[in-house]
Amino acid sequence: MAWEDVPRHQEAAAMNRPSRPARVLAPALAAGALLATASCSGGGGSPEAASVTPAAERPSSPSATPALTGPGAKAALITAADIEDDWSQANNAATWRNELLVGKVDVAQFLSGKANAAECQKLIDGMYSDTLLGRATGASALTGFTAADYRLLYQVGDYGKDSLTKSLDWIKSLPQKCAQFTVTASDGSKRTVQVVELPLPKVGDARQGLTVTVQGTADGNPVTLTQDVTALRVGASGAALTNGGPSGADHPSTLMAVEAGAQRLQDVLSGKTPTSNPSQFD
Repeated sequence: MAWEDVPRHQEAAAMNRPSRPARVLAPALAAGALLATASCSGGGGSPEAASVTPAAERPSSPSATPALTGPGAKAALITAADIEDDWSQANNAATWRNELLVGKVDVAQFLSGKANAAECQKLIDGMYSDTLLGRATGASALTGFTAADYRLLYQVGDYGKDSLTKSLDWIKSLPQKCAQFTVTASDGSKRTVQVVELPLPKVGDARQGLTVTVQGTADGNPVTLTQDVTALRVGASGAALTNGGPSGADHPSTLMAVEAGAQRLQDVLSGKTPTSNPSQFD
């Protein structure tokens, strides 16, 4: 198959484009503070004015969803028990790359020209580099599982609510903008990419799913890569998944991972300890 293990510092060279900054792990905590100012009047001030409760003693407004911590991000990752079947956890998931996803989108086939072509390029680049939701601005963690020729990569991070909303809106638009397009590899070979919507369970605050199929060649032989691509948001934190291989996409495992992942992320952000309790899908 076209899978290859590429250390992250070699990733940009493989894609023939400028390297990305390393994953940002510094916490990005933004909390509003109640500021109070008080003025003291001389004689003549009314008793009512003097007895106003200081702002510091007033009940504070409800706080936003807590930011994800490093340990929390790891605890929010799904486990093999969440997806059942014959999945085994992998130790090298951070280096997984698939060369079928490397290439330049052909602009000429798009009626809207460069605009939609750029969206499709962003999709395959994001799938290759595991940056479908951009770069985490706070804590993040990832894990991966293998079963036969399937690979499932799952990652969690603090991306910020606004950024996640934009990313989910972008993913939602792709089945229309990038329903089918062609990618040219560095050797001149052509690959056909198809993108369709993947319905997901109604979990988390928001979620979107795709199934992406790439048909091309590897080592001179015809090959097809099919992957489910999902993303979800809980507060300012998000989770992204890719799952599939040359035999197709394992939709039941994708759905279980999305449901379990959303619950684990909600538990962590609520201060609870997540447990594995996989759902059953026919």
